[in-house]
This record gives sequence, C-alpha cells and structure tokens, in this order.
Amino acid sequence: MATINWLSNNYIEIFGALAGIIYVFLEIRQNLWLWPVGIATSAAYIWIFLSGKLYADMGLQVYYLVISVLGWYWWLSGTGNVVISSSSEKRKLHVTRLSLKTGIILGIMFLVLFVIMWLVLNRLTDSPVPAADSFITSLSIIATWMLARKIYEHWFLWIIINVSASILFFTRELYPTVILYIVYCAMSFVGLVEWKKSIKQNVI
Repeated sequence: MATINWLSNNYIEIFGALAGIIYVFLEIRQNLWLWPVGIATSAAYIWIFLSGKLYADMGLQVYYLVISVLGWYWWLSGTGNVVISSSSEKRKLHVTRLSLKTGIILGIMFLVLFVIMWLVLNRLTDSPVPAADSFITSLSIIATWMLARKIYEHWFLWIIINVSASILFFTRELYPTVILYIVYCAMSFVGLVEWKKSIKQNVI
C-alpha cells in the first residue's frame, strides 16, 4: 500500500525521470526523436521544480522547450555546419569541436547568466539554494545550446551538471530525480565515446 501511495504521489516525477533517460539515450544515438521526447520531459519537470521551489531550474525547463524546437529544426534542416550525403542528397548537421573563440563567448555568457540568476533568486525569491540552482541552470543553458549545434564538448558540461544536480536534488528529497541524474552522468561518459566516433575536425 505504501508503494502504491508513493507511486500515485510521484507519478509525474517518475514519468519525467523515465522520459529523461530515453532522451539521453536518443541523444547518444544522435536520433532526431530526442527533441520531442525532450519537450515532454521538460513539461513534466516544469511542474516538479515549481513544487520543489527550484525556480531557476523551472525556468530552465521553459528554455528547454524553446531550444528543443530550435534544435529539432537545426538537426532536421542541417542549418549550420553541414555535410551532404551522396546517397540521399540530404543536408545533415554533424558533430564538430568547439573553437577557442566560441568557448570564450560561451564562458562569458555563463558567468553573466549565473550572476543575474543568483541575484534574482537570492533577493526576489524564497529559494533555499540560490547559488547551486543558478550554477546548474546557467551551465545547462550553455550545454543545451551546444547540443542543439552538435558541439562535442557539451558532454563534459553535462558531467559537471549531472554530478552537481544529483547532490542538489538529494538535499531537496527529489529521490527519483537523483537516480535520473546519476544515470545521466553515466550516460554522459557513453556519449563522449559515441560522439567521438563520428566527430569532424571542424570548429565553430
């Protein structure tokens, strides 16, 4: 009975966790279906993080909804660095390495986002963990943009994010989500290996 009650009280979080695992699996495989699955996952976690008073993370899920639509379009249309398949003559966005210039720009953007979010959460909300929430959210914004552009190094950011998030969500007693992020972390290492097999030497 206790198990049934727990499942009924946490079904949205469980759905979000399972959808999230499928999302990362599709990401590793560079499968276009990762984007609609990501939209469903984000919708679930908007509610979860609102309930847990993790406002920056909730806002991050809204961003995920937007970037998922863009990523879906970029991957489908091959916008950006592309290759032309001789067999199908279709444009395809391919995996690239991060350039120093783009890395510096993204680093600056991360710092700006972190400071702004931390100030807002610390002064205008009742968030119990404004610094940690802001750090994870800011870095996730950068990593998701890099994913949408198929930049290989985004996997390194996800490892940092997933470890940090696991600790944060454990303190907030979001245990299914903790399990999810531990799985995410393990899958990030798999993603590093798999994406490297198809990497191009281009930088953006």
